[in-house]
Amino acid sequence: MLNKIMLMGRLTRDPELRYTQSGTPVASFSLAVDRDFKNKETGEKTTDFIDIVVWRQTAEFVSKYFTKGRMAVVEGRLQIRDWTDKDGGKRRSAEVVADNVYFGDSRRDGDGGGSGYQPASHASAPAADYAAPADDRFAELTDDDGELPF
Repeated sequence: MLNKIMLMGRLTRDPELRYTQSGTPVASFSLAVDRDFKNKETGEKTTDFIDIVVWRQTAEFVSKYFTKGRMAVVEGRLQIRDWTDKDGGKRRSAEVVADNVYFGDSRRDGDGGGSGYQPASHASAPAADYAAPADDRFAELTDDDGELPF
């Protein structure tokens, strides 16, 4: 069976970082994701607001480098939770548990984002070690003839 989801959208709020009783970092945020089609009557795209949960090093990474309005690409799985509200009513929530979070846009002025991603369980260093490159690694080509090299 397969439960894999990829989303691209903008954060609707800054990520909220918390820690479990055992000290495991967990962050939550939501993404505003536009649908691919427009409403026939209004001509506008409908936007879905999707809750995202991120664990461990990826949670710390997201809380450090992502802010409201930033474009993000989220890769993970869909999770459905049943719960009871304060009035005793049965409720159901859907959320994405993210494995990876990528930058979906370039770094903005004053923003601390890097150019990569932080895998949830494959990280070899703490999230604090991930930072934007100090130098500009890309240079504009001046003698580009417009031809593809293959």
